[in-house]
Amino acid sequence: MGRVKGRKAVKLLVLIVISATIVVLTGSWGSAVTALPPPEDTPEEILRAQIIIEARSPIDGRFLTSAEYAQLQTQLQEVPPPKLDPRIREQIYLLRLRKTLLQFLPFLHF
Repeated sequence: MGRVKGRKAVKLLVLIVISATIVVLTGSWGSAVTALPPPEDTPEEILRAQIIIEARSPIDGRFLTSAEYAQLQTQLQEVPPPKLDPRIREQIYLLRLRKTLLQFLPFLHF
């Protein structure tokens, strides 16, 4: 009985190895090589050496010249961000405090 089980195990192992080999070999037939970039793709070395003369606006995404882009960047740095109403700021603080307390004390339901 021991030899029969051993033979069955060897046959099963051989069947698994052959099946896996067939699946791997037939799965790669007809597939194109994907390790290389497409021929129309510009190499990174060339892109790094190019001078950027056009940019996109971070606000609406339209194309800008380099002078317009520099001017927009200075405007964005000079204008302070809008202030929140003190009541809204207090509500946000209380909501964050409540969330933190509920993480440490989950049995509180307030």
